[in-house]
Amino acid sequence: MFLVEPSPEPDEPHGSLGDRAVSDLGFIRSTIERSGRFTAVSGWGAVFMGAVGLTAAVVSSRSESREAWLSTWLVAAGVALVGGAWAMWSKASAQGLPLFSGVGRKFLLGLSPGLVAGAAMTFVLARAELYDALPATWLVLFGAAVVSGGAFSVRPVPLTGAGFMALGIIAILAPPSWGTPLLGLGFGVLHAIGGFWIARRHGG
Repeated sequence: MFLVEPSPEPDEPHGSLGDRAVSDLGFIRSTIERSGRFTAVSGWGAVFMGAVGLTAAVVSSRSESREAWLSTWLVAAGVALVGGAWAMWSKASAQGLPLFSGVGRKFLLGLSPGLVAGAAMTFVLARAELYDALPATWLVLFGAAVVSGGAFSVRPVPLTGAGFMALGIIAILAPPSWGTPLLGLGFGVLHAIGGFWIARRHGG
């Protein structure tokens, strides 16, 4: 009678299946972060910013001085920036996406230069009392910032930025009296339309 020796047990893999799955998911996420699109731009945050822009257009149109007009828009910019940043952070947290690494970092780096340039030009033009040049400057530079950052985001973002730039070019060519209405159209209406598009198609 022959005895069949049992075949040797296969070596245990280094690490459990669960550990490998976690490692693979981490690799996939990091790859998406490096090469994917930044989807945490908040549509509802943009709608909020549009509401702030429309309010600023109405209030500033009734200003009794250029300084009061400028102050209205600066306050509106601060409120919109804080609200939009909070909405983006909330959406990124809900999606598990980091804001300061991977594609989120690329988005912010693309967005920042145009915003910084806009702030610098605001100071220069206001000091020179060239208030009529501010609407075109704001629209063109904000649009350029959104187009640059939007290259790493969903399609409505760069298209919205292009719309801002188009309004800025119109403001350059139009009479100075068109400045405030064009600001309302851009920072109010266009922001809201882009925000609704993002909210409906890209998860809020």
